[in-house]
Amino acid sequence: MKTSFQFVDSLTTYKRRETIEVTIGDLKMGAHHPIRIQSMTTVDTMDTQGSIEESIRMIESGCELVRITAPSIKEAKNLALIKKGLVERGYNTPLVADIHYTPNAAEEAARLIEKVRINPGNYVDKKKFEIIEYSDQDYNEELDRIREKFTPLVNICKEYGTAMRIGTNHGSLSDRIMSRYGDNPNGMVESALEFLRIAEDLNYYNIVLSMKSSNTQVMVQAYRLLAARLKEEGLKSYPFHLGVTEAGDGEDGRIKSAVGIGTLLEDGIGDTVRVSLTEDPEFEAPVAQALVDRYNKREGHKSILPLTSIPKSPYEYARRESIEVLNIGKDNVPRVIADLSQLETIKPEDLKCIGHYYIPLTDKWGMNDFGSDYVYAGAQKISFMLPNGLKEIVDYSIWKNLSDTNNVFPLLTVNEFKSEVPDAVFFLQVSLDNLSSDVLSKLKDISNCVLILQSSNEHAMAEMRRAMFLLLENEIQLPVVHKRAYGECTADSFQLSAATDVGGLLIDGLGDGILLTSTIKEKAASKEEIKVFNTTAFGVLQAARTRMTKTEYISCPSCGRTLFDLQETTALIRKRTDHLKGVKIGIMGCIVNGPGEMADADYGYVGSGKDRITLYRGQEVVKKGVHSDNAVDELIEIIRTDGNWLESEKMN
Repeated sequence: MKTSFQFVDSLTTYKRRETIEVTIGDLKMGAHHPIRIQSMTTVDTMDTQGSIEESIRMIESGCELVRITAPSIKEAKNLALIKKGLVERGYNTPLVADIHYTPNAAEEAARLIEKVRINPGNYVDKKKFEIIEYSDQDYNEELDRIREKFTPLVNICKEYGTAMRIGTNHGSLSDRIMSRYGDNPNGMVESALEFLRIAEDLNYYNIVLSMKSSNTQVMVQAYRLLAARLKEEGLKSYPFHLGVTEAGDGEDGRIKSAVGIGTLLEDGIGDTVRVSLTEDPEFEAPVAQALVDRYNKREGHKSILPLTSIPKSPYEYARRESIEVLNIGKDNVPRVIADLSQLETIKPEDLKCIGHYYIPLTDKWGMNDFGSDYVYAGAQKISFMLPNGLKEIVDYSIWKNLSDTNNVFPLLTVNEFKSEVPDAVFFLQVSLDNLSSDVLSKLKDISNCVLILQSSNEHAMAEMRRAMFLLLENEIQLPVVHKRAYGECTADSFQLSAATDVGGLLIDGLGDGILLTSTIKEKAASKEEIKVFNTTAFGVLQAARTRMTKTEYISCPSCGRTLFDLQETTALIRKRTDHLKGVKIGIMGCIVNGPGEMADADYGYVGSGKDRITLYRGQEVVKKGVHSDNAVDELIEIIRTDGNWLESEKMN
């Protein structure tokens, strides 16, 4: 079924989404201006000097806006002192007040600094985790109440020239919105539009919008739907603030942020970016800048076959239907192919970097959470017996001359495929350019092939997506593994690029596997580099919610509301639980972003007072007021009671 894509003008030609210009102090956002970088302080807002020093570190790391929490009117008033201290130190970077629950704090902050952020889920409404049926009359009365509470802030912003972000969080949708629209992107969008319509009625337009979620699929769908709804309703095209809430720390946090934010940047959506990491805030801006820098020269890329409609909805997740070939496609989790072809000779110990390790004492193979499913050996045949379950792919010219092809499969080029089609299962390397009508016709008639889809286009994700649409249009259901190869770059840069390029496809249900490698033929990849390729592949699959291979931590980046040492606690919980494959644990600094932002977590650890923790099973409170000294043990006991605990068998 074909569908329109009103959220952007084109899915094949890179172009920033056109927006109105928003003014935040001396900073301009949207329209033709660069994508702005921002972050949020973590110290107590009442610690004036600490807030100033942290803000300066953030600004010097690349932040163009600094957001500070203002949970009550006293913190809102203190923003003036923080602003004054920054100006005295020579920093005029705009400040943003982060508001939840307290309209009076927002109104105070709007008189003092350049921007306020409100959450429509809790600015007027409250979330009690109750589903209540609202009649049309009851619902309209609630909208009138929102107008009454929201109008004073709009008028103050107009008077003082203050900008506003209406920022929906997936996890803090009100019971009212949930009851009518559901816990989904549609509910998120409607939550913001209720406030936006009031603002436009009052002729106030200095607004930025956001649709943040810790679930990358939901986040991407919500932003796209918001862009489309603005067009449909004839509302102004406002700039978008992009972010994945509670992405976590380290490699996982960076990959998850890139999957969500990068997918939207690929579509030309996004005017300011905040990467939320459970780390000091000055480490966030460089990651955000690295994501944004990929698009500085993107316009003018090699042209891609245009689209007028697309064969699947961009607003909901549905995996492309494919047949099963070997254990790839159909209902199988996406597979990982590791590339060892650049190693001169592949030895048993080389498999350790792709998650398989030989144990001489027992003469057996072991596998960790990152054990690849296939290994590409290229122009050589591996000389030893591979672990059970690991299959080998070699070049067709090598495969043809093998006497034993058990668990060894050929990789063909398109030219080889045009000449002959093996009777055995084979892999075929293709790109959009060589998916000609004769090749497509030939692919329709076979069922023993896995496609390896690659692109050398600078706008690679869009070209590979166009190839997937071409397969859908021609009703070709062969499974597809996405291959991306990168040149000289750091591990961090590689991870962000791969997460964007491949994650952006998987998040839309397009693809059945991933192969990451290097383009540098004159310098063979080291084992450490191959290990990064492999772990990144699994990380991308997990961040896109398509294959869970390890414990997932939904942890907030900390702010002035945090009631315990979030980084230390996250590290401790990770150390104790990181062997619980597929379990999702939310670690939240305070009750504001607690139960909501970990909406799809299996368990939750939420600050509820000084040194006091509330523990959750899903959305259910299990224990309140647990002292932080004992809370991790209590959390583990809950997991154990549910039968989800495994004793750790850590591997070296």
